[in-house]
Amino acid sequence: MKSLRSYLSVAALTLAVSLAGCSVAGSTSTGVSAVSGTGTSSTTTGTAQAVSLDTLAADTHYDADDLTWDAAAEVAVTLADGASSVASGSTDAVTVDGDTVTISAAGTYRLSGSLADGQIVVAAAEEDTVRIILDGASVTSSTGSPFVVQSADEAIVYLADGTSSSLTDAATYADQGTDAPNAALYSMADLTIAGTGTLTVDGNYNDGISSKDGLALAAGTVTVDAADDGIVGKDYAVLLDGAYQVSAAGDGFKSDNEEDDGRGWVLINGGTLSVSAGDDGIKAYNTLTIAAGNTTVEESEEGLEAQHIVMAGGTASVTANDDGVNASGGSTTTTSGQGAGGGMGGGSMEVGDYTVEVTGGLLTINSQGDGLDSNGNASISGGTVVVNGPTNNGNGALDVNGELAVTGGTVAAAGSAGMVVTPGESSTQSGVQVTLGSSVPAGTVIQVADPSGTVVAAFVTTKATASLVFSSAAITAGEEYTVYTGGTATVSAGIGEGSLDGATEQGTVTAGEYTAEQGPGGGGGPRW
Repeated sequence: MKSLRSYLSVAALTLAVSLAGCSVAGSTSTGVSAVSGTGTSSTTTGTAQAVSLDTLAADTHYDADDLTWDAAAEVAVTLADGASSVASGSTDAVTVDGDTVTISAAGTYRLSGSLADGQIVVAAAEEDTVRIILDGASVTSSTGSPFVVQSADEAIVYLADGTSSSLTDAATYADQGTDAPNAALYSMADLTIAGTGTLTVDGNYNDGISSKDGLALAAGTVTVDAADDGIVGKDYAVLLDGAYQVSAAGDGFKSDNEEDDGRGWVLINGGTLSVSAGDDGIKAYNTLTIAAGNTTVEESEEGLEAQHIVMAGGTASVTANDDGVNASGGSTTTTSGQGAGGGMGGGSMEVGDYTVEVTGGLLTINSQGDGLDSNGNASISGGTVVVNGPTNNGNGALDVNGELAVTGGTVAAAGSAGMVVTPGESSTQSGVQVTLGSSVPAGTVIQVADPSGTVVAAFVTTKATASLVFSSAAITAGEEYTVYTGGTATVSAGIGEGSLDGATEQGTVTAGEYTAEQGPGGGGGPRW
């Protein structure tokens, strides 16, 4: 294997996305829209903060140099039913047996044409890098996977500029053994997808794209439709750039190594990822990090799920039938939970080795279950977190078994009033807890004004809401704030600037004083 295969530890990845020296500044896009009365509309805002390519090259198989080659050394392979061919005299590393084309050595191979019922097989040496350029290639199999990497050090699928290619597998595989392929694009070696072309993957049997080693998505416009999981990397799954759209009956985008320390992680470091999933939208056994790019989970049971979840930059919009962001799985350590507002409340909670950490970017959540949920601790030190949480009292916009530490950034967590969790004792940034007498409908403007009458927080609900926890640098601990509903607001992602013209006063709250009596850990007293 390459010397670059020194796999990334969880600690190294978390450090890389946190340090400015390891970041590449990206562009910022902002948008605002006016809201008046019960009308609502919003756009997102965020700043890309990517892990450097040097860091990635040291800790994954990815190497940008692998994406350049000598065009004169390419081997041209023309796919055709019953008549596939290799450019005369170019190599003996490509063999054609009926409609199965096998590549057995390192090199660069340009594939064009189509197979109505065939297969591309890579069976190279363990130290070989095999680069396959899909140049308008279409391969369908009626018996199994149309594209299988049986062996290599790394397989690179490069999508030629201005071309469209497709891979379609069978609904039932003839070989369903333990180590048999189970995806339309299947690799036993490290897999990289790059290039500026287009690829459509139909995984009719099980998964769409699956690597049993590391997976790096470096570029391309790729659409995946899968009967089970959409895109899977075992040791890690990294999105660097490109536009990936996934529709999956199972999980959307994930890494699933549960056996090896430091593996089973996901990094979104740029590009665009859109997922509609029947189960988890984006999932990692170990750490899931969003450092840059635009991520959208349009549909899921649980949106983001991992033992450790880090939001460091970019934008992420999550819609879930259950929990929006869920830190769970992995190992568990049982301790007494501090619960809402730092109170011990009704007994001990299981506080496991699970974390949610937000240091930057924009994270918006729309969930029917808990919004931001950690079975351990959670911290918010930067960025913006907007939660449009549950309407039922059995779940909460925030649900943290341990300590919720808010030391920076902006937090607006709205939902039901039955299971409210508020910032804990270690928080250094103040906030307010707004509990309304009854739920207000979607589109309602909720505003918080300081003693001088200046609006310091304006939030527009996307569903029925009975509670709002808001924290930002604009809130001063110990000051009394007046809560209003109505008026007008100009918002981005649901929060922004408001006007009290036409608003109705609902009462007052004191910053840093949280009750949250029905939260997991019971009530807390004044803070800071």
